[in-house]
Amino acid sequence: MISTTVALNIFSLEGDGFHPKLEIGVNGQCEMAILDTGASKTAFDRELLAQLLPQEGFEEVERLSTGLGTNSMQCYKATIAELRVGDFIIRDFEVAVLDLSHINQAYKSLGFGQVLGVIGSDLLQEYKALIDYESRTLTLRK
Repeated sequence: MISTTVALNIFSLEGDGFHPKLEIGVNGQCEMAILDTGASKTAFDRELLAQLLPQEGFEEVERLSTGLGTNSMQCYKATIAELRVGDFIIRDFEVAVLDLSHINQAYKSLGFGQVLGVIGSDLLQEYKALIDYESRTLTLRK
């Protein structure tokens, strides 16, 4: 079994719990993402992802998405040709594409940097994730 371990930057949002953040690569660009075990699908911000992929690659999804601090919003999907997490390169990974500007506005108001989106349980399940809060690491295995 092959594994990779990446560092998590775990920070507190003024009494609103803890948020683990990690570095990922999207088509060769370094980005930051939140690790969200409650998110069923990995989701990236539409505006920020449009800087990395042509918007023609966004396919509208008929259903509305709920969660991530919103009621419901239009959802798109896109395929990331190369998603890197640590030493793993995941090819042709499908992500949800949403307006996550409210998340980045909240982070900005608290002095935290922007994130491309959230790494959800789809990726965590597929790569047998182990989250170690004591060592502040995420290990993925395949």
